Amino acid sequence: QVQLVESGGGLVQAGGSLRLSCAASGRTFSRYAMGWFRQAPGKEREFVAAIARSATSTYYSNSVEGRFTISRDNAKNTVYLQMNSLKPEDTAVYYCAAQLPSYTTRGWSRNSDYDYWGQGTQVTVSS
Repeated sequence: QVQLVESGGGLVQAGGSLRLSCAASGRTFSRYAMGWFRQAPGKEREFVAAIARSATSTYYSNSVEGRFTISRDNAKNTVYLQMNSLKPEDTAVYYCAAQLPSYTTRGWSRNSDYDYWGQGTQVTVSS
């Protein structure tokens, strides 16, 4: 069982920055690929960014690439999402998710690619 706890959300003006953190329980964090998703009111949860276990590869949605950066610190069991140049359309609840190791190839951008989810943290960007 993996427990994920997000933090760092809040209210920020357009053009500002926030850094989200997601702390994971357990001693096998380095074995998990990690992702960030978000869900705006009335919309489905959508992919934001993902990072491989060893941080050698990162993936971003088109809407955030160049503005957001995902990173991880395996020694601290934490994954981060640095969000710069925020826009009102970035307003959403942000969730982190963990993908367990698998013998089969798994993707990065679908909700079903991940096995554990945090409770989410609210990000609100005012215009």
